[in-house]
Amino acid sequence: MVRACVVLCGVAIIPPGHGTARAAAPPDVVFEQLTWTEIRDALAQGWTSVIIPVGGTEQSGPFIAVGKHNVRATVLSQRIARQVGHMLVAPTIAYVPEGGTSPRTSHMRFAGTLSIPPAVFRELLSGAAESLRVQGFRRIILLGDHGGYQKDLKAVALALNHKWAGTGARVVYLGAYYDVVAGSYADFLRRRGLGADVGMHADISDTSLMLAIQPDMVRENALRHATLPGPSLGVYGGDPRPATAALGQVGADMQVAAAVRALQTDRNGPISP
Repeated sequence: MVRACVVLCGVAIIPPGHGTARAAAPPDVVFEQLTWTEIRDALAQGWTSVIIPVGGTEQSGPFIAVGKHNVRATVLSQRIARQVGHMLVAPTIAYVPEGGTSPRTSHMRFAGTLSIPPAVFRELLSGAAESLRVQGFRRIILLGDHGGYQKDLKAVALALNHKWAGTGARVVYLGAYYDVVAGSYADFLRRRGLGADVGMHADISDTSLMLAIQPDMVRENALRHATLPGPSLGVYGGDPRPATAALGQVGADMQVAAAVRALQTDRNGPISP
């Protein structure tokens, strides 16, 4: 009877999520854990920044699982988003350029590596960013955990910002996150007398970061009893055996702090409404 009166009297029935009361904040920053209506409502509240974490699936010597970059990019992106605020984290991109397949070059010389051509990678990033832009995201952040494709992230950001000029949307290449590894974190390890152990890949910094972020991805017992691993095993330029979770936590905190600082001082796009 009441429903009939409402209809007959011409009173509009407002669907959930469209009332005058302010909708609740999304229950998580993780895109994949939200419904489409929760993402829509977050956008309406000004959650218009989103990180696209970029990882990679590659050999990392005999002691670190091949998904290390995916895990680190995912976990640290979520920490960054929560600290900055009003920011979501899109699904992590796990397929990146890792070397040629015919002939097999770079990390593709080892089992467990997955590689796509650089042009395909750039199109993948561009397509993901474009799909976020048309939904209403206005600041799309490319965060990469791997050194080999940093130039591609930067090139995609430049190309899309040119293409999107005047739309109110932009791409941020968050180079500050990755620069920490060879910069302030390497300096920290050198000050601890560990400079000789700092290399290019699967070294003390790589291994320590994994021990801090997801230790079960490091074969620690084998690592502690190993002879010095070298390039034939996929370890380049440094000794991973002195790695510890405590050292890795310092590096992870540095990366998060550098990324948060860069985003909070970004003059071209507001962090929150």
